[in-house]
Amino acid sequence: MSRVGKMPIAVPQGVDVKITPEAVTVKGGLGSLNLPLNPLVSVTQDGAVLKVAPANESAEADAMSGTFRALLANNVNGVSKGFEKKLTLVGVGFRAQAQGQKLNLQIGFSHPVVKDMPEGIKVETPSQTEILIKGTNRQVVGQIAAEVRAFRPPEPYKGKGIRYADERVVLKETKKK
Repeated sequence: MSRVGKMPIAVPQGVDVKITPEAVTVKGGLGSLNLPLNPLVSVTQDGAVLKVAPANESAEADAMSGTFRALLANNVNGVSKGFEKKLTLVGVGFRAQAQGQKLNLQIGFSHPVVKDMPEGIKVETPSQTEILIKGTNRQVVGQIAAEVRAFRPPEPYKGKGIRYADERVVLKETKKK
């Protein structure tokens, strides 16, 4: 059996979990998330602890129990603490500006690039070259960060572009005569 699937999930104070036959709903201070329940997995709640177990002895149920446990733990962390991704802009004249639910990017094109943020995602720009993407759903935060980075990924010769804050770009050596 999966070792990840065996670990219990601690539910912090102020987080409410409701288990129905169709889905698991997690409500907290930052919002509410709904996770559809897989028929191969059973979820039980003992006080402030959630336990995920495979519904039968199949290999698929074993694998899904670990996956479902990780998704459920991410939902519990998301509604209590939230998730954030930090992006940095590297390049002369590259600027970012948050305007409500829109992110306005000047990244070397002849036109500004505008990205609309979906429901539940907040975007901030502490400086002109930093972007903070925050939200409760880990998957959506990561996906939006990847979409913003895809507008101008770091190029291998000068390193210009949009990169994650912890990303290390290995620069190529220029051609020698």
